[in-house]
Amino acid sequence: MEQVYRCYAEKRTGFDVEAEKVWRELKEQLGIANLEGVRIICRYDVDQVDKEVYEMAKTTVFSEPMVDDFYDETMPPIQGPHALLIVEALPGQFDQRADSCAQCIQLATLCERPTVQNARVYVLEGDITDEELERIKAYLINPVESRVASLDKPDTLDMTAAAPENVRRVEGFTTMSDAEIEDYWKSMGFAMSAADMAKP
Repeated sequence: MEQVYRCYAEKRTGFDVEAEKVWRELKEQLGIANLEGVRIICRYDVDQVDKEVYEMAKTTVFSEPMVDDFYDETMPPIQGPHALLIVEALPGQFDQRADSCAQCIQLATLCERPTVQNARVYVLEGDITDEELERIKAYLINPVESRVASLDKPDTLDMTAAAPENVRRVEGFTTMSDAEIEDYWKSMGFAMSAADMAKP
C-alpha cells in the first residue's frame, strides 16, 4: 500500500551557512533583539514510491550524510524557548528543490517520477513575541509564491482542485441606469471606474 513518507534534513554546525545568514538579516534588518539563533530544517514528503526506494533516497537525495543530520518521520529535537515557522510553495507553484528530488529518484531507479513536496522549517530560537513573529513571516514569505504550511502530514500528495462555479451572468446591463451601474460597480470591486463601465 502506498503511503506518504516524511523526513527532515538539517545542516550541521559549521555547514549551516544559510541559517546564519537569515539570523543576521532578522537581527539587523528587523531588529529582533531576542532572536538568539535560527535553524533551517528541510522537510520532504514523498508519495508514489516503494519503501525500498524511499530508504535509498534518504541518504542520496534528501540529505548529504557528511554535512546533514537526518530525521525520519519525526522533527529533530528543539529545546528552549522558540517559535516555529514552516513555509511551503503555493499549490501549483513550481518548487525547484522538490522537482530536483523527484528527478533524482526517477533517474536513480528508472521508475515513474514520484511526487515530492518540500517545506522549510524555521526554528526561531529565543523569546519571540507574536508581533515579532508576524514581522518575520512578512519578511520570509513571499505571498505570491509561498505560504505557511501545516505540521500535519497529508495522507496523499495528489492535488485535487475543486470544480469551478458557473460563471455568473449579468442580465440587462445595457439598460441599467447610472445609479444601478454605480451599485453594481461597488458590489463587484472592479478595477475600472463606474464611469468607464457606463461608456457605450
